[in-house]
Amino acid sequence: MPGVSSFRNTIIRTARGALAGLLAGFTALAVAELVAGLLRPAAGPVTVVGGAVIDRTPASVKDFAIRTFGEDDKLVLQLGILLVSALFAVVLGAVALRHRSAGAAGVLVLGIVGAAAALSRPDSGGAGDVLPSLTGALAGAAVLYVLAGKATPAGSPSGDEGTGGGWSRRGFLTAAAVTAAAATGAGALGRALSGRQGRGAVASRNALALPAPASPAPAVASGAQLKVPGISGFTTSNREFYRVDTALVVPKVDAATWRLRIHGKGVTRPRSYTLDQLLARPLIERDITLTCVSNEVGGPYTGNARWLGVPLAGLLAECGVKPPSKGGGADQLVARSVDGMTLGSPVEDLMDGRDAMLAVGMNGEPLPFDHGFPVRMLVPGLYGYVSACKWITDIELATFDAYDPYWVTRKWARRAPVKTQSRIDTPRPFARPAAGTVVIAGVAWAQHRGITRVEVRVDDGPWQDADLAAQDTLDTWRQWSHRWQATPGGHTLAVRATDGTGAVQTEQRARTVPDGASGWHSVFVTVP
Repeated sequence: MPGVSSFRNTIIRTARGALAGLLAGFTALAVAELVAGLLRPAAGPVTVVGGAVIDRTPASVKDFAIRTFGEDDKLVLQLGILLVSALFAVVLGAVALRHRSAGAAGVLVLGIVGAAAALSRPDSGGAGDVLPSLTGALAGAAVLYVLAGKATPAGSPSGDEGTGGGWSRRGFLTAAAVTAAAATGAGALGRALSGRQGRGAVASRNALALPAPASPAPAVASGAQLKVPGISGFTTSNREFYRVDTALVVPKVDAATWRLRIHGKGVTRPRSYTLDQLLARPLIERDITLTCVSNEVGGPYTGNARWLGVPLAGLLAECGVKPPSKGGGADQLVARSVDGMTLGSPVEDLMDGRDAMLAVGMNGEPLPFDHGFPVRMLVPGLYGYVSACKWITDIELATFDAYDPYWVTRKWARRAPVKTQSRIDTPRPFARPAAGTVVIAGVAWAQHRGITRVEVRVDDGPWQDADLAAQDTLDTWRQWSHRWQATPGGHTLAVRATDGTGAVQTEQRARTVPDGASGWHSVFVTVP
C-alpha cells in the first residue's frame, strides 16, 4: 500500500532527523562542559543562560517560582533550559535533513546566544567565558552536518548537492553510536574537571578550625524550646536551614585565596582582609533568626541558627566609616558576592549596636557552601535581600541615591526591616485532630524587636492569649502554644503576634513584593 509505505518512510525520516538533532545538541553541551571544566566551570552554557534568564525575570515571576517550587526552583529552571534546547535540537535536525548548512548554522546561533549570556553575567570572566558555548556549538554543528548527510538518501533534496553521504541504516546508526559515546565521554570529563576545581575549596573548609569566640552566645534560655510535637525546633540545623538565592551553581571558594575589600565613599582607610586576618580578630557568637523576603505568610523561609563572626561595625570603623548620624558620607553599604550579586544595607542599621556580622561559622561548624562559605554577612532585623550577602568578597560604601543593588533594580524596596510575623506549625492545614484538647503551637518573630504577645482565634471567636515560651533574645523567634478544646466540625485557626514596640501584627494581606508579606496566618482543620 503506497500510502502506508509513504507514512512509514516519513516517520522513519522524522526519527532520523530528531536523533541527529538531539545528538548534535548533546555533543554541543558536552563539549561546552569540557571546555568550561578546563577554563571556568561557571562559564558553562546552562549556567550562564540560566543566570541570564534569572536576571531578566520579573520579580513577580521569581516570587511565583519560589512559592511553587521552593528550593527546587533552580533545578526546574535548568531542566526547562535543557528541555527547550532539546526541542530546538529536534527542529534543527528536521531542517538539516533538507538543508544541512541551515541546520548546522542554527546550532551556531544557539552557541552565539550562550556566548552573549556569558558576557552579560555580572561575574563574567571576560572574553574567555564565550569559549565553552562557541566551541560546543562548533562541535554540535559539525555533528549535525555529518549525521544529516548519513541520514539523507542519495539523490534526495538536501540543499547541499553532492555533499550527502547517502542513507545507510548501519552507517547512520554507527555514526550516531560513536557520537553518543564521544559526547558522553567529553561530558563526563568536563564534570570531573569542574569537580576538581572545587576540591581546593572543599579541602580548605575541611581544614578550617574555628577559633573560640571572644563573646560567646549565652546559653539558650531555659524553656525556649516547647515540648510540642510538630513545632519547629528552636535551632534550625544546617541541613534544614532554608536556601534562597540566584546561584544556579553554588560557588565553591578556596579560603586560602579569598579576600574581602572594603572601600568607597567615606572610607578613609581602605583595607583588604584575608580569612586568617578576620579569624584573628575578636569574634562574637549569637543566636539569630534570618527571614527571606520571599517568605509568604506562614511560609518556611525563616530559620534560627547560632552564628560566629566578626562584628561588622568595628570592621567598618577601623576603615574610617562613620554612620550618617555622626557625619558619615555614606548611607548605604553595597555588599558584593563572588558571583556578582549585590545587596544594599543601611549603614545606620549596621552601626547602631545590633549584632551585624561577617559570619564564618554556623551551628558550630564552618559555613556550609550553600550558606556562603567562607564568609557571609548577616544583620538582625533586616530581610536577607538587603543584608545577608553570601560568598561576600567586596564591601563598597555608597549612597542610596547613587546606586541601586540587584533586587532594587527589580522593584524591591531599598529598605526592608523584617515585619512582625507568626506561624501555626501544628496542627497542619487540613489536619483531622480528635475532639477534645488540641495543642495549637508555632513560632513568631520580629527580629531586633522581639515578641511580647501571641494570640489565637478559633473561627470568629475572641482572640485568646497563647502561652509564650521563654524569649531567648530579641533577635530570635519565639515559640508559643495554646490548648484548644476542639469540637466536631470544620474550624479555622488564626494567629497574630505583638512585637516589643507594642505593634500588633497587621491583618492587612500583602504579597512579598516589594518589602515582605503581611497578614495573619490561618489553617483549616476538621474535627471528626
